[in-house]
Amino acid sequence: MKLLIVTVVDQFQKEVLQLFKKANIESYSGSDIEGYKNASSFMMNSSWFPSEKGGAQSSMFFSFTEEEKIDSFFSLVTQFNKTLETNNPIHAVVVPIERSI
Repeated sequence: MKLLIVTVVDQFQKEVLQLFKKANIESYSGSDIEGYKNASSFMMNSSWFPSEKGGAQSSMFFSFTEEEKIDSFFSLVTQFNKTLETNNPIHAVVVPIERSI
């Protein structure tokens, strides 16, 4: 069993859920997050409204699942990312699970 973590801008949230389904990953959890790219300190400090949020609306999903399903998901994500015309691909990582209850 491994832990799959996926981040994606909200624009592609539905597509990630479809890729989970195609890879037979049926159990997962998700959360809304804000994604940031490195910005210069000038840009970070020059906001007229410092309380304004500057991150991209994104989602993070995670699933404890089998390696075979993760391999399938990675293949699907690789294919999907090749078709993108934006600079916001789906990101995925795998973390091994040493122990679980």
